[in-house]
Amino acid sequence: FSLTGKEALTHFPSLGPSTNSAQGKVHVKQCDLLKLSRKQKRLCRREPGLAETLRDAIRLGIMECQYQFRSERWNCSLEGRTSLLKRGFKETAFLYAVSSAALTHSLARACSAGRMERCTCDDSPDLENRKAWQWGVCGDNLKYSTKFLKKFLGQKRIGKDLRAKVDIHNTNVGIKAVKNGLKTTCKCHGVSGSCAVRTCWKQLSPFHEIGRLLKLRYDDAVKVFSTTNDAVGHSELAGPQRHSHSPKHSASPRSTDLVYVEDSPSFCRPSKYSLGTAGRTCSREGNCDSMCCGRGYNTQSRLVTFSCHCQVQWCCYVECQQCMQEEVVYSCKQ
Repeated sequence: FSLTGKEALTHFPSLGPSTNSAQGKVHVKQCDLLKLSRKQKRLCRREPGLAETLRDAIRLGIMECQYQFRSERWNCSLEGRTSLLKRGFKETAFLYAVSSAALTHSLARACSAGRMERCTCDDSPDLENRKAWQWGVCGDNLKYSTKFLKKFLGQKRIGKDLRAKVDIHNTNVGIKAVKNGLKTTCKCHGVSGSCAVRTCWKQLSPFHEIGRLLKLRYDDAVKVFSTTNDAVGHSELAGPQRHSHSPKHSASPRSTDLVYVEDSPSFCRPSKYSLGTAGRTCSREGNCDSMCCGRGYNTQSRLVTFSCHCQVQWCCYVECQQCMQEEVVYSCKQ
């Protein structure tokens, strides 16, 4: 399961008011429309609500990826995604991490929202979730989400396949990023707002925060190779020793590091991995030199319309005028 982009563009029939039998047939059809392995499709068919959650996760991951890379040469476009996923670039590492993070996040939220039949609110033993439910709040069920996700992704011990190890590592980085963003939220109940009675529940961070964290992990990604651990007798990932410039020293990457095995292309010109940067808009003071790869950029003026001089009218609406201003747009040359 990864962000190919094809699934997000697939039209799903809506689940309107109908019989359980009809809804079941629609759910199975939704599972069949997704690009999943045979085992994943079987799990999808057995979990009503999962197909919609998978679609939401794909959309969430793609939108966050494109937001985080909006000012980069590679802007996470859907063009070239399939070819990119076959390679071991830093960008591939981010795609695996943001995919698993989006799926973990979406599953946990779907459970707490009642969109999944086999899971409900978070049931952490240290929190009074029954009271929380009575007060109209419901904890995000990350425990069920991560347990189901590992089963759904079918993670196994891989022998000497370096690329498989790298993909699993980056997938787990995404899951861990969601776990690290789990917070305990509390609500006070009592006379005059006192906190004599307090109800607490688990709540996930907004996905933008997780995306920003993964982008930082991308910026500091570690190039790795495979090495044999004599103590345990099998191969594992290794990268350059921290605080050492000697290639003879190596160390295992941290569980929070994104890892890759080959250097990325420049993404300047059209290739099977991207459309290049020709025609992309940029910021003259910011990223035009980097984005345009030394080719220079075009400058164009245009008039834009926006709402201005807004006033609140009695009782309940806002009245605005339409203003125009000139805007300068910079775009990379061919």
